[in-house]
Amino acid sequence: MSSIKAPVVITIVLLLCITLPGLSFKEGELKKNIPVSNTGFAVVELFTSEGCSSCPPADQALENISKVFKGNVYLLGFHVDYWNQLGWKDTFSSAVYSNRQRWYTQAFEKDGVYTPQAIVNGIEQFVGSDMDKLNRTITKQLAASSNAAPVIAVATADKVIAVTYEVKENPALMLNIALLQLHAVTNVKNGENEGRTLSHINVVRDFKTVNAVAGKGKVNLSLPEAATVSDYIIIAYLQERNTFKITGAVELSLK
Repeated sequence: MSSIKAPVVITIVLLLCITLPGLSFKEGELKKNIPVSNTGFAVVELFTSEGCSSCPPADQALENISKVFKGNVYLLGFHVDYWNQLGWKDTFSSAVYSNRQRWYTQAFEKDGVYTPQAIVNGIEQFVGSDMDKLNRTITKQLAASSNAAPVIAVATADKVIAVTYEVKENPALMLNIALLQLHAVTNVKNGENEGRTLSHINVVRDFKTVNAVAGKGKVNLSLPEAATVSDYIIIAYLQERNTFKITGAVELSLK
């Protein structure tokens, strides 16, 4: 583990992403998730960096988790930027993601940020490479939680992904909307991982947080240059402002 200073049951409603028969995603076309009943969910936020030698096992653990759990588990890889000055600049990193991790650090009353860090449903945190802990925590949350997810719809035009959303009006909630790149590979030239080829899944490429006061609205996310829409997905998840507990999530494919 590398560092740099710087209990629950809810009600059941899961929204599932579907594609109508014969309907393919085209520019400007609208895709929408449809509410169905289902139980249990887990949102896993991994804070990682290509400049951290302890992080590749955590990236691999996230990929392993994606093969173990096929439903109701939502995986997000946040690449932080505070390793960038130590020999290798992570092109997926952002100060926005580092600030989100610091926000969690205050919530968990930690002395400082560290990588790799995994946070599950906003309420449990541990070293992100601990596969056994990941398995146990996700399994527990799938049994103990229930999903009150937002309704989202997505349309694309040029490099802009327009996400409209509808949630129950609640000033205590915020809605996080993430654009994820499904797969990425990097040949690291310098830093602690010099000479290694690193593989990532569900890399966060854009991320917005809005208040749930209005109940509905729209957020624009930006696709990277030369991106192919089919290589990306949207994950949206509701989170309590004061307790940091995540209360519902949904994933929508852009294929």
